Amino acid sequence: MSKRDYEKFLNKIDQLNQLVELINCSPEKYQLIISCDTHDEVVELAKQWGYEIGKRWGEL
Repeated sequence: MSKRDYEKFLNKIDQLNQLVELINCSPEKYQLIISCDTHDEVVELAKQWGYEIGKRWGEL
């Protein structure tokens, strides 16, 4: 893993942690996230909320 990939990895973890905090503080967002049926739906919903969680750390 390169230093750049490691930084991307840490950024994704940060994004996921922020997303979890947001969901835990909002019953409405919790209901929306648990209603998703696919990974792509979760990624798109997170994107609407300002989080980029779709790319893996090794992807461009």
